[in-house]
Amino acid sequence: MHSIIYELQDEMRLAMLGLLDPTFKENYAGKAEVINVFKIPKVGTIAGCRVLDGVIRRDAEIKVMRGEEQVFKGKISSLKRFKDDAREVTSGMECGIGLSGFSDLKEGDMIESFSTEKLAADLGALTTAKA
Repeated sequence: MHSIIYELQDEMRLAMLGLLDPTFKENYAGKAEVINVFKIPKVGTIAGCRVLDGVIRRDAEIKVMRGEEQVFKGKISSLKRFKDDAREVTSGMECGIGLSGFSDLKEGDMIESFSTEKLAADLGALTTAKA
């Protein structure tokens, strides 16, 4: 029993928010250009890269772009600076990047780094889209 209509309205709004799918937003972090590709036995394919802008982090998600086409989307398996493991590599530096489950790298490919943010569902956007 709801004695005040506003309480019912708030509960309905919360129930409807629970039914909506959350939206995901990609936050751009940085871009690296593949300068050279190295095939290393027992390790796989490593991209010798130069970071053009931003930062490449080991825990980031990446997209491999060949021209305007996205060739692969996944995770970084290894990030090295010279022979040392690195957590992140910033703009202007060179590094080696290994990708999980992808070995078809070519010189000139662009590796874009990003993080994914989960946004809460918004009823306001849903009602304005239907109007």
